[in-house]
Amino acid sequence: MDVGAVLIKLKANSMADVEVWQREIQQRKAEAIQTLQAEGVTVESWFQLELNGDDYLLAYMRAKDIAHAQQVARNSAFEIDQVHRQFKQHWAQVIPAQLLVDLENNEQC
Repeated sequence: MDVGAVLIKLKANSMADVEVWQREIQQRKAEAIQTLQAEGVTVESWFQLELNGDDYLLAYMRAKDIAHAQQVARNSAFEIDQVHRQFKQHWAQVIPAQLLVDLENNEQC
């Protein structure tokens, strides 16, 4: 299982567009989950944060093969993936994160 995360610096004044994107993904959750299944992704989480007055997104993914998942996403015909590709125009910079520790508890609590 691959695990990855990136920090995405947003262009100035993009938070309204983030909110539109967030609502769209939430409203079309079933379709978004279909894309995850096609990509072999088991978890995809997004977080918003502000650092020194700049807005960022933190994206986390757990997949069978992240490189394969990214390739499938690039070639996807799902309409929701088109929405996501358009949303990327608000990204100023993508900063890859280096995995240091990955713990997983497979026992149910």
